Amino acid sequence: MVRQYASAAGSDDLVRTLYQEFGRQLMAYTLKLTGQDRHWAEDVVQETLIRAWRNAHKLDRRPDTLLAWLYTVARRIVIDGWRSRKARPQEVEEVDADSVGVPDESDRTLAALVVYEALSTLSPEQRDAVLQTYIRDRTVNEAAVSLGVPPGTVKSRIYHAVRALRRALRDRGDREDGRDQPR
Repeated sequence: MVRQYASAAGSDDLVRTLYQEFGRQLMAYTLKLTGQDRHWAEDVVQETLIRAWRNAHKLDRRPDTLLAWLYTVARRIVIDGWRSRKARPQEVEEVDADSVGVPDESDRTLAALVVYEALSTLSPEQRDAVLQTYIRDRTVNEAAVSLGVPPGTVKSRIYHAVRALRRALRDRGDREDGRDQPR
């Protein structure tokens, strides 16, 4: 079988002969290069054999040299494939325009209203401490300076405010569910 491609050098049978002789080895090699992507590996093998056919007049007919040439061509095709995949965005299927969802901010708005209502149940001091630390993203020490109170007072106000907010939100949820019983 090794000598068949020598006689098929200029004919269309070259690709078939190369595939019969080196196809398994080339496929195993390209599977490794493509990360076990069988479809891509098959495409690489096919393209490699087409390039061999195009360059039939230049090919060295010794089996070891020919296999090395095939491996080199396959490796370059895979490298080009990896580069092109990185350079362009991944293809996606077209989506039916009627099925495209429109962002709905109603849940976010409703949640903000619920939190605002719960904040109104806090004392002004607790509300200011929450505003300074959570909303304005200040440290306890920065909030203490801004409010003119010791850091320990800010910590205490936040602790009690968070407990009161949890209670207010839980009670609000119970009312929404139809359960008017306090927990």
